[in-house]
Amino acid sequence: MNVMLVLAIILSVILSYLLGSCNSAIIVGKLIKHKDIRDYGSKNAGLTNTLRCFGKGCALLTLIGDLGKGIVAVLLSKGICHLLDVSIAGDEKVQFIGYIAGIAAILGHVFPLYYGFKGGKGVLVGVSVFLIIDWKAFCLMIIIFAVVLAISKYVSLGSMISAACCPLITLILQLALYAERPLWYTILNTIMAAVMGIWVIFMHRSNISRLRSGTENRFSFKKSGSVAKD
Repeated sequence: MNVMLVLAIILSVILSYLLGSCNSAIIVGKLIKHKDIRDYGSKNAGLTNTLRCFGKGCALLTLIGDLGKGIVAVLLSKGICHLLDVSIAGDEKVQFIGYIAGIAAILGHVFPLYYGFKGGKGVLVGVSVFLIIDWKAFCLMIIIFAVVLAISKYVSLGSMISAACCPLITLILQLALYAERPLWYTILNTIMAAVMGIWVIFMHRSNISRLRSGTENRFSFKKSGSVAKD
């Protein structure tokens, strides 16, 4: 394996993990509310819990921060590949490293180095990765999420179903739109998409239990900010 390729992967993983460890919900909560989001509501350091506990303003900043992490992680990996002159057959390997960087950013978000390895679930970070790597897949996943959320009012259900569709969407788009690309590219990208999708579902295992028992909270803007006032 090319030494520059290995170096590009290592640097992308390290930098993306460190970037992912900058948890937006925790940072926003401490800067604006002077509170740790992990002490409130569902204890999850993510967008939905931030909205419910700290309100729309904090939730918006958290949304921007979480989406930004995935985007910057992929762009960083592409920059590293460019600096190290890593590429074959066009852009395929560069995009594959982008997936690896995205997974590293998700791991950083879920297990943040700076916050005792206790973070969020990585949904937004994972979605934002596709915004840069394949915007068509991003749009389809957002549509699926929105439809499920509108019907069920469960953010967790929408997140899991869109995550489950992620590898299928990736495979279909690769075969339909990029048939000229090498088969290994399609297989590796689908595997990477499956890894991210499975991880998101795994991180929602407590939500699955609450959905089964009927105790999962339904999404509503009207309830935002209520917990933090207690």
